[in-house]
Amino acid sequence: MYCVYCGVKLQDGAKECPLCRTPVMIAQETAAGDRSSYSDRLPEKEKTGRGLLVWMLTAVMIAAGLSSLIVCLNTAGEASWSGYVLMGGALAWIVVLFPLLFPRFRPMIFLPIDFVCLAGFLLYVCLKNGENWFLSFAFPVTGIACILTLLGVTIFRYIRKGRLRLLGLYLVLIGCSFMLVEFFQSITFQTPMWVWSLYCVCGFGLLGLFLFIATLIPPLHAHLRKTFFF
Repeated sequence: MYCVYCGVKLQDGAKECPLCRTPVMIAQETAAGDRSSYSDRLPEKEKTGRGLLVWMLTAVMIAAGLSSLIVCLNTAGEASWSGYVLMGGALAWIVVLFPLLFPRFRPMIFLPIDFVCLAGFLLYVCLKNGENWFLSFAFPVTGIACILTLLGVTIFRYIRKGRLRLLGLYLVLIGCSFMLVEFFQSITFQTPMWVWSLYCVCGFGLLGLFLFIATLIPPLHAHLRKTFFF
């Protein structure tokens, strides 16, 4: 059985294509004829040790963080570098282990949480070192990265029609975002503008323009769609 949209081979009993999310259409008479050959008993959920693994790794991370704190208190009389270990471990737990506690990964919920926690970690580093680059550089750059990541997830996960054209525009947007990053870098660290961002703009812009033009050429569009499942 194959997907009617992208042509990928599907597993028996699949309800939708795992790549393009197109629903699998099955004739009513076929479904009715095959229904009697299967049991009405629902399959039991497969038991995994994922939860146990998460809490074991959590215990290891807590032990590592507390050990670093004790070492710093005994040697320097203050938290010193152990704060980086504790904050870094907390960030790693939220990004890697926290989603494993849920049966399904929902990127539109977990990804904003990850970026907020990343911004909090950068704020701690900035304050710890007595610097002032968070509001003028780290905060806007983290926000740009969060927005671009959520746009990419939306294009690849939730949009089916016109995906290739949107991907072309998305690549152009990524290229332009590098100019913003260099702008915030310039006003924060007093570095010159247009040193490296123009290369990113040209590279991503040309690739995005190619994909956008490809949607206007039916044979090329069909070839790219079948090759990369766009």
